[in-house]
Amino acid sequence: MLSSDHQYKKELEFSLRIVAACARITRSVQETHIVNQEKADRSPVTIADYAVQAYVAQALKAEFPQDVLIGEESSGGLQESEVILQGVTQQVQALLPQATPGEVCAWIDHGKGEPSLRFWVLDPVDGTKGFLRRMQYATALALVEDGEVVLGVLGCPELDFGGLHGGMAYAALGQGAWWQALDGNQTPQALHVSAQEDLPKIRILRSFEDSHTNSSQIDALAADLGITAEPVRMDSQVKYVLLAGGQAELLLRLLSSDNPDYRESIWDQAPAYRVLLEAGGSMTDMYGRELDFTAGKKLSRNQGVIASNGLIHTTALNFFAQNQKNPNG
Repeated sequence: MLSSDHQYKKELEFSLRIVAACARITRSVQETHIVNQEKADRSPVTIADYAVQAYVAQALKAEFPQDVLIGEESSGGLQESEVILQGVTQQVQALLPQATPGEVCAWIDHGKGEPSLRFWVLDPVDGTKGFLRRMQYATALALVEDGEVVLGVLGCPELDFGGLHGGMAYAALGQGAWWQALDGNQTPQALHVSAQEDLPKIRILRSFEDSHTNSSQIDALAADLGITAEPVRMDSQVKYVLLAGGQAELLLRLLSSDNPDYRESIWDQAPAYRVLLEAGGSMTDMYGRELDFTAGKKLSRNQGVIASNGLIHTTALNFFAQNQKNPNG
């Protein structure tokens, strides 16, 4: 069970409270601004991204004023659209009634920090297409200290898991991984990775659209290892929750030939990293190197990501070692 006096207790309680509130914002934006799911209009997710970052930033400034926040957004583009700014401000005002447009912009820009000895990482709405389709998306928050991800929370308002519709997966260093309701009223459930290591039965987590990976290499790995189980398709970092919770065994983000220099943003991996490791899984780059969160806003010292239940990690790494040369030796 989660210790009642662990080192990051205050930070974890803060994170759970804030991420749960963010779900109120994202659900409100969906109800207010998504009129036609088929329409190619990103304004709802834009409003949600900005509003969530503003809300998290102001809370962080109040609770941990010395801490740095690294978020995806800045207010520059927002200030060019009065309509979007008004929408963002209204969403923030639902939780902070006195908030002004100027304060909202300043809070958003609080997220323009740079990595330091201790910093927070935020992806306000991870999974744009899932959010617009009213399917899977996540609000992802992590704390990095001395280069190590010590805390991660993934708010998943649409995930059906553990008997709940919507919840949060979270972990703190050495405290295991857990799943609980957004309102926190139910007893948290421990997350454990799958014990499956029979290769034909391995379930690979894949996105609906493989724009940030190399789908042909994933197909080749599946064929080489004799994997016959149907892949589990899902948007966003919510995939890592299923991996941590034993509902799949492998997730791959590989370099595509079209974009060989692509490097992962830290906010796309840090929150899930601690959750998966505390659930018993493994997460490295495609050459087996530990993910290095000290190199800036990108994982510039890593290529790709392999995440697994741990039991098949070496098998997956061996496939890439045999089929692709490590450019860094």
